[in-house]
Amino acid sequence: MILLRSVVGKLWFTILLLVSFVLFILTVMLLEFFENYSMKETRDNLTHTAEKIAYVLEQHEHEDTSLGIEISFEILDNSTRAVIVKSPTEVYYSPNSNDQETLKLTDIYNDPDLSIVLRKGETVEKVSNLSPRTGQEGVNYSIIGVPLKITGHDNGAVFIYQSIEVVQKTTRSATKFILLVAGVAIVLTTIFAFFLSTRITAPLRKMREAAFEVARGKFDTKVPILTTDEIGELATAFNQMGRQLKFNMNALNQEKEQLASILSSMADGVITFNRDGTILITNPPADRFLQYWYYENGNQSVKSEEIPSKVMELFKLAVDTEKEQVGELSLLGRHWVILVSPLYSSKFIRGAVAVLRDMTEERKLDKLRKDFIANVSHELRTPISMLQGYSEAIIDDIAGTDEEKKEMAKVIYDESLRMGRLVNELLDLSRLEAGHIHLNVDEVNLPSYISRIIRKFQGMAKDNEVYLSAETNPSEYRISLDADRIEQVLTNLIDNAMRHTPKDGTVKVVATGDEKGLLVQVADSGSGIPEEDLPFIFERFYKADKARTRGRAGTGLGLAIAKNIIEAHKGHISAQSKEGQGTTFSFFIPRK
Repeated sequence: MILLRSVVGKLWFTILLLVSFVLFILTVMLLEFFENYSMKETRDNLTHTAEKIAYVLEQHEHEDTSLGIEISFEILDNSTRAVIVKSPTEVYYSPNSNDQETLKLTDIYNDPDLSIVLRKGETVEKVSNLSPRTGQEGVNYSIIGVPLKITGHDNGAVFIYQSIEVVQKTTRSATKFILLVAGVAIVLTTIFAFFLSTRITAPLRKMREAAFEVARGKFDTKVPILTTDEIGELATAFNQMGRQLKFNMNALNQEKEQLASILSSMADGVITFNRDGTILITNPPADRFLQYWYYENGNQSVKSEEIPSKVMELFKLAVDTEKEQVGELSLLGRHWVILVSPLYSSKFIRGAVAVLRDMTEERKLDKLRKDFIANVSHELRTPISMLQGYSEAIIDDIAGTDEEKKEMAKVIYDESLRMGRLVNELLDLSRLEAGHIHLNVDEVNLPSYISRIIRKFQGMAKDNEVYLSAETNPSEYRISLDADRIEQVLTNLIDNAMRHTPKDGTVKVVATGDEKGLLVQVADSGSGIPEEDLPFIFERFYKADKARTRGRAGTGLGLAIAKNIIEAHKGHISAQSKEGQGTTFSFFIPRK
């Protein structure tokens, strides 16, 4: 069955069927021809023999009759029998005749066809059996009757008959020979057809194997060109197709890689949807956006295909209206602007593309700008108002005594110092951010250095009823740094911690040194910093909540200066805080 389903089997079967059909028709026609030819040859020979016997008898009519009869019977072969009728009373039978299979005179006269020879003197041909018994089939004989004309006798006749079995034996022999030849021809045709079909289809099989290889992505596969006929041209076209496919696939892969590279390197997220809203393509920023959304909704599955409702709403609007849609979405403290545009395939919309732009930094900068203006206005308005008010009081002689005037002048002096400190801190911060800072690096002993700084704040801690402590590990540790600048950082951090810690609270400084560098932590048990303010606390003029400061308010520049000093030492600073549980500031300075 597998062979018949193949091209080789079909071609082989077709050739074999066609040749077999032709041989069958030819065999039937040949058999019919040989049978007819044998019968005709037999009749012609019998007729010729009968005429010869009649001629011999006519030539010897004046001589001895027995001589003519003997000569006539010598002419006959073993399978041929004869009956010579000179007159109804003078009949001669050939010596090889027998009683059961002999043409008798009565049969001749009773047969309407054979009797014509005696009555009319005409030659007669007939196939008949010789008086078979009732209920039995006799053997058919081919009978030839030729008139015999002898002087002094009525119309005589020479009848020659021969069994058709002789002809049939000849026909059967010819049939066997023809069938043998036909069988040999079919066998040879089968072999030839199989060889021919195999040879013809061999290139096709190779092309089929090559097509499977190409389907598996091996575009370098080539088909050998063995002939110059149509199959050879097909192999040439197949090889050209393979080369063209390889070129096109390489071009597609290059375009795909370029597109993937462009999408991966984009700072904005890109999500491509098909018509029903299924996600087709995303780039890494878009994946992060979706992960933020999954996390916020309690679904952290990477394989989830859910889409934020806001994005889906914009997608539907873009598809329905065929216009760009813009929206905003906030997730986990980050802000995105979403632009959804329809994608067209010819004249029909086949989907949409969403561009996600992370606007967190822009929002942060905008917030810092607003806070900067508010803080600068606040920081400058208070001392300027006090300077203006007390100056007017002095000018208008509102102060009645010298002590009151001195007190007003003292306030004016303090506020001018505060404004000077603000200006100096702004200048220091500008120099730090511009990189115009020179570090005076010296080796310091860590325990004594931390103790000296802590002693400065013991009086303030006692006044505020806050427990201030320090811990250094190891007890002997030396490191190279700018002592004045790092003291400025620690002073700012401890001062902030003292001002934000309530009574009976604690402020602890922990300094740990190892071969990698110095790690300092300033922890307090104060009110803490809100989570939304943590990313901005190291910005200039930023204050988490002015209402929580007690006593003297800061300028909002201390932490920004501290960050730049630590970064100038190639280190980093960070803060961890929870509202109501306190805050811990940590900075690390690598060992040089």
